[in-house]
Amino acid sequence: MRFEAFSRKAADQRCDCLVVGVFERGELGGQAQAVDRAMRGRIRALLARGDFSGRAGETLLLTEPVAIKAARLLLVGVGGKAQYNRRAWRRALGHAVSALARTRVASAALSLESPGGRELDDFYFGRAVAEGTGNSLYRVNDLKSARKPRPPALSRVLCGPVSSSALGAVRRGLAAGAAVSESSRLLRNLGNLPANICTPRYLAAQARDLERSYRRRLRVRIFDEAAIRRLKMGCFLAVTRGSEEPPRFIVLEYRGARRSRAPVVLVGKGVTFDTGGISLKDPGNMDEMKFDMCGAATVLAAIDFAARSELRINVVGLIPTCENMPSGRAIKPGDIVTSASGQTVEILNTDAEGRLILCDALNYARRFDPEVVVDFATLTGACVIALGNHFTGVMGNDDALARELVEAGARTDDRAWQLPLTEDYADQLRSNFADMANIGGREGGAITAAAFLGKFTQGLKWAHMDIAGTAWHGGAAKGASGRPISLVADFLTRRAGG
Repeated sequence: MRFEAFSRKAADQRCDCLVVGVFERGELGGQAQAVDRAMRGRIRALLARGDFSGRAGETLLLTEPVAIKAARLLLVGVGGKAQYNRRAWRRALGHAVSALARTRVASAALSLESPGGRELDDFYFGRAVAEGTGNSLYRVNDLKSARKPRPPALSRVLCGPVSSSALGAVRRGLAAGAAVSESSRLLRNLGNLPANICTPRYLAAQARDLERSYRRRLRVRIFDEAAIRRLKMGCFLAVTRGSEEPPRFIVLEYRGARRSRAPVVLVGKGVTFDTGGISLKDPGNMDEMKFDMCGAATVLAAIDFAARSELRINVVGLIPTCENMPSGRAIKPGDIVTSASGQTVEILNTDAEGRLILCDALNYARRFDPEVVVDFATLTGACVIALGNHFTGVMGNDDALARELVEAGARTDDRAWQLPLTEDYADQLRSNFADMANIGGREGGAITAAAFLGKFTQGLKWAHMDIAGTAWHGGAAKGASGRPISLVADFLTRRAGG
């Protein structure tokens, strides 16, 4: 996919289709007015006849338009002018690209009215165009036996017109957005695969593929079960006991800066299927537990983005990956295990397994003397109850780091919300028989899960992102969402000084 910015008139762009936005009740913004003037008022005449209302999501494709150099014209409804903002613009972009994907249009010039200013500066305008286009063109990697439909023909996207002074920033944004889109594709493809294909060994193979792609900057190490045992990761190994699938601990080291610079360490929960273990989940929607490795997929995508963009930063990815299955060998409620840190954990609920594999990985992060540590996990249904499917939960022991992540989400519309994390919540994890229990009751469940992880991050600048509500969609649109790679990419880019 090629992305370009243009500064000349939209009506002068030679392409298969020109796209302009129309407000509700037929109002035209500055971009659409310029195209309408070039077409001698044809757009206004069409609107006056009532053929197009401008409602959000409405599209109309006109073939053989007059007085413009594009072969087609696509009108896109953007909703009310008073309510037009960055999110409305993003939705209009998605509707436009989806409409183009249903045609054989290979090149398109997007001339949607930008909200501009503080809503969307030049760099983020370009980034959003490329990222939004890629996300709208994504097709689920299904395994249906029927012949697959032809992929969308769209391969070249122009956006503008932008001022000559803004061209550089827009082009940088387009390049960044294209990279985010490709990394998002990796994340979504991994998340959508069934658990009989996407196993711990499969994730390890994907890490090796990344190493081959970015050989000069990326080093990968894979620890098998025997090596994990030598690392004394007792909590991680406890979760793996019920499964026939062997676990893997994946370590990726991307070097984009001098070796002396402390790395950002990213940790991802990689439970490739979660039955709940002996604390078995209800069967309804259990198929969606294949998405329980989306934290691991996020880390792989983040490393891919850093390497693809050649960010001047050092990033370490840590992925503990396994299945959580019930069997005669599986851990039981009441069992006590010893973590790699030496702390003991009473397992009161085997379905609170994500924190068990993460705590040993977080302890391992210490050996890199990291700048900061951020973990990503589809950790708790409690976070979905608290925030729904709109915001990722952020908690941690460093408010500045948490704010940094929340602000990255605000800039990219990959939204996150900080929840409190105080010692009061850690008190709920007390155990009569071990240093701590792995659950703290129903109250504040997302926060007590983070409080458990916090017991293994003392001395580190650490943040936890609970993506249980945002990593995938259910229902008719079931599939991995690609979140929060947009937020993570912005976070890493800023950290790298970009």
